[in-house]
Amino acid sequence: MRKPGPSATAPAVRRAAPDRGPTLIGSVQRALRLLEAVGGFRQGASAKQLARAADLPLGTAYHLLRTLAHEGYLRRSEGRFFHGEALDGIARARARTGDPDLRTRMQSLREELGAAVYFALYRDGEVHLVAVVEDPSRPAVEPWADFRATAHAHAIGQCLLGQLPEEARRDHLARHPPAGLTPSTLTGETAVLRRLASQRPTMPVLERQEYALGTVCAAVPITIGPVVATMAISLPVEQADRLASTARQLRLRVGAMSPAFIL
Repeated sequence: MRKPGPSATAPAVRRAAPDRGPTLIGSVQRALRLLEAVGGFRQGASAKQLARAADLPLGTAYHLLRTLAHEGYLRRSEGRFFHGEALDGIARARARTGDPDLRTRMQSLREELGAAVYFALYRDGEVHLVAVVEDPSRPAVEPWADFRATAHAHAIGQCLLGQLPEEARRDHLARHPPAGLTPSTLTGETAVLRRLASQRPTMPVLERQEYALGTVCAAVPITIGPVVATMAISLPVEQADRLASTARQLRLRVGAMSPAFIL
């Protein structure tokens, strides 16, 4: 009798597939880029503007925008797209529950930027300072004047107010008239409103000794759905020459963070 060959008795050997990393869905990535792009336009944006901002072909952007609107993540009004109720719900849930990684991320920013770091929200018509990370070599600004009532004077408040519609800005300033805190503080409702209107949606806001003498600050705007937020840094006035470059670094670092973490 003929003995069976090796192929008849040996079990089949399967070669392990090479590790190619996680499977990424390109259409999902493109949709997320569009959602992020919408946040950069306070007055909504057209499909053409969003396609350019997300670096996508117009046809691809339009199909994704239509799908996101159908699912409630965007809404369309007069040819412009805005964040929708579904995304608003996610943002509200994150704002309620918070994120345990917030302080860890802020500590990393403090070490990398060499500055005290702040995170704040505008909620229910007021400025809310959520978290501050400092150390002896990078002390935070001493809150010597009511932080909520002096939003016109500090970078955090200017950044938050700048993200609001003009009516909401006027309402805030009517409740908290802009008073002079230092010789550098801009006062007068008209002058403050003019400055807020001139702020660019995604650019850092710089403030030099308007809230407290001896300190310069910068804040980066963060708008996701209905949540208006900012990440900010402060430096002693002796390091004022670092303010602009550090603000640019802060903007890049915050832009690379997940919106879910921020909110």
